[in-house]
Order: sequence, then C-alpha cells, then structure tokens
Amino acid sequence: MSAASAPHKHVGWLPYIVAATFFMEYLDTTVIATALPQMAHSFGVGPNSVSLGMTAYMLALAIFIPASGWIADRCGSRTVFFSAIGVFTVASVLCGLSQNVAEFTAARLLQGIGGAMMVPVGRLIVVRSTEKSRMMQAISTITWPAIAAPVVGPPIGGFITTYASWRWIFLLNVPFGLAAMAVALAMVPNLRGSERKPLDLVGLLLSGTALTAILYGAELASQPAENPWIAGAIIIAGLLVGVVAFQHAKRHPHPLIDVSTLKIPTFSVTVVTGSFTRIGIGAVPYLMPLLFQVGFGLSAFKSGLLLLASALGNLGMKALTTRILQRFGFRMVSIVDVTVAGIFIIACGLLTPEVPLALVLIVVFVYGVARSMQFSTLATLAYADVAQPQMSAASTLWSAAAQMTIGLGIAFGAVSLRAAAFFNGETTGHETAGLVFTLDDFRLAFLLAGVLTLLSVIGYMGLARDAGQSIGGGSRGTEDPAKG
Repeated sequence: MSAASAPHKHVGWLPYIVAATFFMEYLDTTVIATALPQMAHSFGVGPNSVSLGMTAYMLALAIFIPASGWIADRCGSRTVFFSAIGVFTVASVLCGLSQNVAEFTAARLLQGIGGAMMVPVGRLIVVRSTEKSRMMQAISTITWPAIAAPVVGPPIGGFITTYASWRWIFLLNVPFGLAAMAVALAMVPNLRGSERKPLDLVGLLLSGTALTAILYGAELASQPAENPWIAGAIIIAGLLVGVVAFQHAKRHPHPLIDVSTLKIPTFSVTVVTGSFTRIGIGAVPYLMPLLFQVGFGLSAFKSGLLLLASALGNLGMKALTTRILQRFGFRMVSIVDVTVAGIFIIACGLLTPEVPLALVLIVVFVYGVARSMQFSTLATLAYADVAQPQMSAASTLWSAAAQMTIGLGIAFGAVSLRAAAFFNGETTGHETAGLVFTLDDFRLAFLLAGVLTLLSVIGYMGLARDAGQSIGGGSRGTEDPAKG
C-alpha cells in the first residue's frame, strides 16, 4: 500500500461511511423484488420482462467485481469509491425516471457497475485503514447492512409501492448518495496499491463468464415459471468455468483474482466453508416470505411484519458480536452458532398457521440472531491473518464469493422447494405461478437448507483454537486451551 500508510485522521468514521453506502446498495437490491408487479403494470408488460433489469444488474456485478481491486490499486480507493457512489446515484435517478423496460434495464446495468465498485472497494478501504486491534468492530459495522437489508427490504418495498410509487425506491437514493459523496470526498483516504500490475484480461473474461453464469442461473432458478433444469445447467457451466479461472489464476504471475490468499487458513475457511454456510442460511430469506404468504395465507404486509422479528434479531446481535468473539473465540463461536442456525432453519419448516404467534416470532428471531452472528464472524475472521499487500486480492475474492453465494442461496431455496413439491407429488395445495406448494413442501425445503448449514460445521472444526487472536478474538476464552 502506498499513498497513505499512516493512520488516517477520520479512520474511526470510515466503517460508518462505508456501511451507509452498503445499506443503500443492498436495500435497493432487495426492495426491487417487491416492486416488480407495479413496475410491470407501469411499463405495460409482464413481471418476467421487468426481471431483465435484475439480470442486467447481476451481469454488471459479475464483470466488474473481479476488476474492482485492480482499479482501486491503480486509480486510488477514494477516487473509485467516490465515483462509484456517483454512478450508483445517477443510475438510481435514471431507474426512477424509466418509461419502459429497455430504459430501466440500461439504468440497472449502469447501477450495477456502481454497486460492483462501491461494495468491494468500500470494504477494502476499511480493512486497509483499520488497525488489527480495531478490525473486529470495524468489520462488524460494515457487515450489518448485508445482514439487515434482505430482511427489512421486502416490507419497506411493500410500503413504498402500496402507499407511494415504485419510482421512489430509486429516487430516495439521491439525497443519501449526494451526502455520501460529500463525506467520502472529505474523509476517505486515497489509498493505492504498492505495485502497478498489468490487467489480467483472460482472468477478467473467465471470472466474468463464471460469475455471470452462476448468478444468471440462480436468478432463473428463483423464478417459478422457469425450467429448473436449465437453471441448474447454467449454474454448473458457470462453476466449471470457475474451475478454469481458478487454474488460470494459479499460473498467472499477476492474476486478477489472486487465489494464493486461500493458503491462509482463516481466510480459506471463510471463503470455502463460509460459502456453504451462506448458501444454507441465505435460502431462508427466499423461503420464509413464501411460507408465510403461500403456506399461512397471510398478506405480503403481514408477512413482512413477521419478518421484522428476524430483523430485530439481526440488529440486536450487532451490539454483542465483538464481546462474544473476544470472550469465546472464532472457532467456538462458529461451531456453536452455525449449529444453532441450522437447527432453527429446520424449525422454521415446522411452523404452521396453528403454532402460537409468540413461538413463531421466537423461531424467526433466533434465526435472525444466528444469521447475524455467523455472517459477522465470517466477515471479520476473513482478514485476521491477511497481510497488507494481499488486502486488495483478499477483498476482491471475498466480494466475488459473497455475491455468488447470495445468488446460490436463493437458487438453493427455490430448487429445494420445487424438488420437495415433486417428491411429495401433491396435486392440491396453494398455487404460486403455476406451481403447487404445501406445508410439507416447505418443511422439506427448510430441512435441506438446515442440513446444508449444519454440514458446514465440519469446516469450522478445523480452525485453530486461537484463530483470529491477532484481531482480539478469544483473547481470554482461548488463551489457556491454546497453551495446553
């Protein structure tokens, strides 16, 4: 790192600045799904046509996330972060003013470019500027938007589309975007990489193709009207291209995505094992609203209110995350928390309309607590043992893996629900977009998601007892066991 290796005077504010922009981006992504019917009516087309905008956004993410670290190293982190917020804000205005599907899709493509630069570069700024002793709190701060947005997004989207217009989902970004740009310009350091590396064009092509296929396949899998076999084939093709990209990165002297960071045990666990965890836990935000609306017969608004219990669990856990990790250590917390998450994901599938409301809220709340704790643990542990020269590469790989597993989580939930319906062979039940789902189907889908989450415990058991101690994890809780 060059340009500003000394601590920046505004370093204490950086996590909050970055978290605010993250929340804007994540919320936009989750809210739009609720607004699709109203948008389709406004454009005079079917909802599937409007989903092209979501696909265009993911395409931009797939192409530009792998290049984000290289661009930040070359142009400076503040320059890229400031520009990304500006692009995202302008694109938000264009989305809100769109008059047809073509205009909306083009605007979403531009917005995706901004989001692809904003999130990984923002994370890079924080991990490069924060001392190891304060890393845990900083990462916890920038992680909460990704945890909270998928839960609070649907009810917010439902409120805006019901009582105002879908256009305000995007136009409300303008004042927040302008404020974030001003603050970023004043407070964010313009860090650059210490080495000017050439752009790995082959790596860019391979990684972009792999991520595009995986994210597009996941999007198809989440659409009830689409063929799940085609979606699965596209995802598998993307994974195969990903293997080729991985082999290319191992041989290239200056790879776009430096996979050598996977040799760091703590980072490797958060990327590899963490991906399985995120897929299992990430299936629930797709399954739970359907359970409440299709299985329970609740309205979208009432379903959203129940989901707020998960949001409270998510947010309430943030105040305790650092203290818990400091007391018990990353290994113990990961094992216990992922076990709790898996058990309560399975418990979600056992809920029925006859279950007392209080018990439903408790199950949803505990799932939110476990989700928040595990995601924060993974995001913090990822950078515990990464040296400064590798921060850019680690941030890029982490961002690509996180974005991929978000899509795969939704796909896993959708495919599990369809597989359950096929396995159970019902001919009656609640119909959604031509598919028939019963409570038994949801029970099996949640079981599959919970089992996948529980299986990831195996990876965390391989962590060293003192894993993450360099950033304060388990400074008391793992000290004696490590000596023994």
